[in-house]
Amino acid sequence: MTIEMTLLQRSDSKCELCSSNTELSVYEIPPVTDVTAETCILTCNTCKEQIENPDKVDFNHWRCLNDSMWNPEPAVQVMAWRMLDRMKAEGWPQDLLDMLYLEEDVQQWAKADQQDDVEETEPTLDSNGATLQSGDTVTLIKDLVVKGANFTAKRGTAVRNISLTSNPEQIEGRVNGTRIVLLTCFLKKQ
Repeated sequence: MTIEMTLLQRSDSKCELCSSNTELSVYEIPPVTDVTAETCILTCNTCKEQIENPDKVDFNHWRCLNDSMWNPEPAVQVMAWRMLDRMKAEGWPQDLLDMLYLEEDVQQWAKADQQDDVEETEPTLDSNGATLQSGDTVTLIKDLVVKGANFTAKRGTAVRNISLTSNPEQIEGRVNGTRIVLLTCFLKKQ
């Protein structure tokens, strides 16, 4: 039996993350050394595109992880953990991560891809050269006009619980209730 057939049978012909039954395909969970049904999941195109393109993540779509994170398949648990970890700055994913229990070997697998990413990226630094990390609080050092949101983020505004982006010169944070991308050269770590 092929991997796809095995996954279709295992998942009842539904995406193992969001339960969609359209445009399904096999997704190999990195790092892959030996491709088997145990190292793959069945995903819809929506989930697969957002997994592969972090900048296209629709946070509301991933509320489905509230159910799929309890799947008994380790591969599904790993992917659920990785997506929740990627979005944890939103608040609700961190709550789910706190509830999720993974066996030690499954936890190591989930973190394996994350460790590779950490080694390759350069640190995100504020205007003074201090290293920024997800969850930090920063302060604006200049008034910034926020295009598209029709407001000015005032100097001295604290931005709490920031998220790092793939670009080390940018962070994401919530200002005046709106989630925006900010350039690190206009920020100071508190």
